[in-house]
Amino acid sequence: MRQEQRAGDARRELLSAVESLRWVQALPPLARPADARHAAVLVLFGVLDSVVPAVPDAAVARELDVLLQRRAATLRSHPSEVSFPGGRREPGDADAVATALREAEEETGVDPRDVEILGLLPELPLAASSHLVTPVVAWWRTPSQVAAVDHAETVDVLRVPVAELLDPASRFMSVWTFRGREREAPAFDVGGTIVWGFTAIVLDRLFDAAGWTVPWDTDRTRPVEEFFPRPARGGE
Repeated sequence: MRQEQRAGDARRELLSAVESLRWVQALPPLARPADARHAAVLVLFGVLDSVVPAVPDAAVARELDVLLQRRAATLRSHPSEVSFPGGRREPGDADAVATALREAEEETGVDPRDVEILGLLPELPLAASSHLVTPVVAWWRTPSQVAAVDHAETVDVLRVPVAELLDPASRFMSVWTFRGREREAPAFDVGGTIVWGFTAIVLDRLFDAAGWTVPWDTDRTRPVEEFFPRPARGGE
């Protein structure tokens, strides 16, 4: 009963966050907005069947998790990075929700019938690939088995406990250079799994808006080249 109550609290807090969240200079603008392609990602929260508490004093239920995936190293866009499931809108997609659900099913095996849509966040630019991306926030009513479906796109599917993302020890500011300017943004390191760029920014702002953020050291920085020793594109 307590787990169900805390999960219900998290769902309500996410609903409130979706209604209130607005982006403020989150990512660099697109060079040619008129040429942008539209995409959507599924920001799916659920409750793990079982989890060993890694954080003693969590701001949220330790069972609460978010679905992420690790992209294939062979992809042209954001290779090897951890991201939300999602992708480009196709002609047959009715809207951003349809895109996010279709892509999540194709990439991770998520059953759309088990997903409750909580709302859409304002779209964000991804300058590296000239996309405008809509985050679709959702609640996993009945979590089921997930795994990488197409290994040409996804090599791993992760259910990451939110409490571990919120742990101050997991948080830092990523630093990279884009268009000749040094930029920085919140990032996460959970047991060596690095989440940065677009995905980390969305999580960071959602956590803030939901009232879950635990104070952390924003002066702790790490260059992107430290964990991606190649031309970095994810935060662009």
